[in-house]
Amino acid sequence: MFNVIKKADILLLIALLAVGFLFSWLSIRGNVTGTYVEAKVNGKVYGRYSLSVNRTVTVRQNGHFNKFIIKNGTAQMEEADCKNQICVHHKPISRVNESIVCLPNRVSLEIVNGNGSKEGGKYDAIAH
Repeated sequence: MFNVIKKADILLLIALLAVGFLFSWLSIRGNVTGTYVEAKVNGKVYGRYSLSVNRTVTVRQNGHFNKFIIKNGTAQMEEADCKNQICVHHKPISRVNESIVCLPNRVSLEIVNGNGSKEGGKYDAIAH
C-alpha cells in the first residue's frame, strides 16, 4: 500500500488551523463594547458622549442637522436632513471601532473606549 497522507498535507493542515485561529482571535478581539460615542463634523470632534446615559443629541452645522440617540448602551442616527438617509437606516452601534457616517452632512459617529482608544482599552507595550 502507499501512504495517503504526506508531509505536505500535514503542513497544509497546520497552516489552515493557524489561519483559522488567527481569524477567530481577531474576531473576538474586535468584539469589545465601547463606553463612549464620539461625534465628529468634518473629521473634528464635535462631542464625546457616554453610552451609559440615555440622551438625544442634535448636531447642527452649515445649515444641516443630524440627530442621534443614545439608548441602552447603543448609538443610532435617528434623523438627518440628507437626501439618501443611509445613516438613519444603519443599525445601532455599540462595539469599539463601529461607526455610522453621514457623508452628505460630513457627520460621523464612532464608538471608543473611556481613554479614547479604539483598541479595546488594553495597555500597550509602553504603558505602565
